Amino acid sequence: MTLENYIKELLYRYDCVIVPDFGAFISNSKSAKVSDKKFTPPYKQVTFNSLIQNNDGLLANHIAQTDKMPYDTALNFIKFEVEEWVNKLLDEELNLEGIGNFSIVDDNIHFEADTTINYLTSSFGLSSFISNSIIREAEQTSINNNREEYKNQVEKLEKQALIYINEDKRKKPTYFLKYAAVFMLGASIIGLLGKKAYDDNLNKKQIIALEKQQKVRENEIQTATFVINSPLPTITINTVEPVKKFHIIAGAFRNESNARKKVTQLNKKGFDASIVGENKWNLSQVAFQSFSSLEKANKALAKIKRNTAKDAWILVK
Repeated sequence: MTLENYIKELLYRYDCVIVPDFGAFISNSKSAKVSDKKFTPPYKQVTFNSLIQNNDGLLANHIAQTDKMPYDTALNFIKFEVEEWVNKLLDEELNLEGIGNFSIVDDNIHFEADTTINYLTSSFGLSSFISNSIIREAEQTSINNNREEYKNQVEKLEKQALIYINEDKRKKPTYFLKYAAVFMLGASIIGLLGKKAYDDNLNKKQIIALEKQQKVRENEIQTATFVINSPLPTITINTVEPVKKFHIIAGAFRNESNARKKVTQLNKKGFDASIVGENKWNLSQVAFQSFSSLEKANKALAKIKRNTAKDAWILVK
């Protein structure tokens, strides 16, 4: 398996994956967004920082555990792959499938992320989609126009229902004919009103059917492609607290009791201080605070340098 495949596996689980002697791939979670008619689900935005090159052991350990090889062998594999990348980048563009594309622009490394893969596991199965607008036609005929229409219909019926009586029979009762004319007019008006009510009810049913059909279309979401060549053992990623691997160092102490005193002093000042292990000189390192993302750590470091300790620095562990 190629080195970029191991990196992709780790990007699903971690916010920072360091490739020794090359750089770090940093991912930041972004919220869902709507642009015009396009809906985009939450995703991880991947960036590259060529200044972070110190080996933190994450990538090498993952390769060693996945392929059942010694740690040193995994380091040599990474070193060989990085040399291949650098040599290729000097002559042409370097494309890491599913991660991004590298190129040299004005003697600087330019990185363009591949957006076809969403590394945010909570968005599994979601992809961008376009929703068309629902166009509803306004009712063309107002109440006043309806009344005018009924009036015209009644006038026509009245003309058709006129009864002419001979002068010889003028004195004879005409009640029956009058009632018949009234009955004809009433039946015609009721028929017109019934037709209007039927048309209105039919239009409402058509609009409701169209709205239901539109909702079905809006809910048709295609499954996003997540490339995971080797299934990882940590299936319950969302329930695990993010690993705080970025530590702002306040100092290192040979005596552990002095390190604990320093932690107590910093806690009283409002810092979430802790001892983050020993360095290669066996000195206990004390951190002002630890963070799960490099972005948050850099913001806190700037504030600490400005107000508390100018010599503070970030340890990636």
